[in-house]
Parts: sequence; structure tokens; C-alpha cells
Amino acid sequence: MRRLPEKLVNRIAAGEVVERPAAALKELVENAIDAGATRISVRIAEGGMARLEVEDDGCGMTAAEMALALERHATSKLPTDAIEDVTTMGFRGEALPSIASVARLTLESRVPGGDGWRRVVDNGAVVAEGPAALAKGTRVLVEDLFARVPARRKFLRSPR
Repeated sequence: MRRLPEKLVNRIAAGEVVERPAAALKELVENAIDAGATRISVRIAEGGMARLEVEDDGCGMTAAEMALALERHATSKLPTDAIEDVTTMGFRGEALPSIASVARLTLESRVPGGDGWRRVVDNGAVVAEGPAALAKGTRVLVEDLFARVPARRKFLRSPR
């Protein structure tokens, strides 16, 4: 008996949160709504397997908030332990880290009056980060969803 490596645990957990591209898209759009967006733009390629992009004009995130948003069970939507008081669509802090563990995820965001920041995570590993030029809000680009999870890709391609 042995404990599974954290990277593998994250991939397994991601399959529970994000079973297919539509689930990833739902989570990203709900994040935009929770951020107070009045404009949400969605772009999809190859049914979301090759590319999903959601851009909004919500409140945005600072660089520190972005880093935390990519950690499992980190959330800005549950300020206290009072889970019964949740009024947002999401609050568990699982969507972004789950998607980032099974895809290449580029997260760009800027708060009003702040500087934009970009963080790129490739299947769970941060591969780049730095300043980004963008308007207030957040842009999430998901590429090659489930590319390194062959069983999930095969399942999604099979006729049902």
C-alpha cells in the first residue's frame, strides 16, 4: 500500500469536477457571473477539447489572488465558515485547479486601477507568469483539455 502522488490525486479529483468540456465551460461562466460581470464572451474550438476561452468584465483578481485561485479549496466566495450563507454559484474552490490539472490553462486578470497579470499552468505545473495588458476583468483560456488523460479523451470520443 502506498499514498498516491499529489499530482495524480489532483488529476483524479479533476475528473469528478470536470467530466467534459461543457462542465469546464459551466464552471468558468459561473465564475464570471460571481465576479459581477456584465459582459461574458465565450469562444470554443473542437467542442471545447482543443480550446475553451471565457473573458469577462467582472471585478478581476490581483496576482496574489490568481495564485491562490489555482490552489485547491481556495475561494473568495465563502468569507466565513457559514456554508449555509453562500449566495454565489460556486464556492468550493475546485474548478480552476481541477481544470488546470488536466489542461493548459492561461489565466489573465486585472482589478480596477491595478496592473494585469498572467499565469500559465500546464497540467498542474506553473510554466509562466508575468504582466499582462488587458482591461478590468478576467480571461481564462483552456487548451488541450484531457490531452494527458487518455482514458477521459477516449471516453469522450466514444459514441453514447
